[in-house]
Amino acid sequence: MGILGSYRMRLIRKRLRIRAYGKGFQLRPAVDRTAQLQAQDILLFAVLRNDNLRLPHFLQYYRDLGVSHFLLVDNGSTDGSAEYLATQPDVSLWRTMGSYRKARCGVDWLNYIKGRYGHGHWCVTVDADELLVYPFCDTRPLRALTDWLESCSVRAFSAMLLDMYAKAPRDDASYVRGQNPIDTACWFDSGNYTVSHNPLYNNLWIQGGPRARTQFADKPEQAPALNKIPLVKWHRKYAYVSSTHMLLPRGLNLAYGAWDGDKASGVLLHAGLPGATTLADGADQSTAITDGSAGEAQPWCRWSEKYVNWRQLELLGLMSKGNWA
Repeated sequence: MGILGSYRMRLIRKRLRIRAYGKGFQLRPAVDRTAQLQAQDILLFAVLRNDNLRLPHFLQYYRDLGVSHFLLVDNGSTDGSAEYLATQPDVSLWRTMGSYRKARCGVDWLNYIKGRYGHGHWCVTVDADELLVYPFCDTRPLRALTDWLESCSVRAFSAMLLDMYAKAPRDDASYVRGQNPIDTACWFDSGNYTVSHNPLYNNLWIQGGPRARTQFADKPEQAPALNKIPLVKWHRKYAYVSSTHMLLPRGLNLAYGAWDGDKASGVLLHAGLPGATTLADGADQSTAITDGSAGEAQPWCRWSEKYVNWRQLELLGLMSKGNWA
């Protein structure tokens, strides 16, 4: 990239950190339990709105993986989400009525909170409709993964967003609060993904899946990005640039080294729910796919694959255990 390019990246990172500091004034602490944080805790950060249906399973799923504390931003929920989260002993909660879009889809808020509380911790950054799957996640906690990454001097772990959907229109799919959403949205596209290299940030750009073929068939280059880096050993000088698609410093984006399975990677199972609402005044690219319930394209097709486990995803080339044995 050269000296000028590196200087430009440092300026962008500094601007993002200053911007995050300014947006931090929009946040009001509802429940602050950050005094509980221990040096070795794995932390989870998320912005949410009207996710009360999915929250019990979301919290328990990540607790079972080994997350110690949740640092969450509620962006104007009206369904009791904030009230429910306030009762959870491992949750610290901030509330805001600020513009989700003007906070860069919540990235500024999370950059601010991570800068204050995430420094030195392994931090998971996801949406409330994303479930992280990584190699051996059925038998090994997140701590095993982070310990292995540290032993390899790796600071970031990548995961491909995998859109999950029901075989029938979502209006016909029953969902009970606290249930695993993958019980109803258990299908995914096993192929039709494209990968390109983003030289500016030195990361891979992955597109495809059901949204690409149902909503962007005539303009695939505009399909949502599916590459994410949701797990990072955070430093207060880091900053997410666009959702969790890429980070600064650029070296963190090498978590996606190549599309050849040589580096360990995971998958984020992304499942919408019946009647789910979007975040505030503009959702990011991980907006739920259409389901045919409103006369739009039905995502299920004869090439759809039913989800089984992480080993299935590895065999399909959607994730890799690398040299982690």
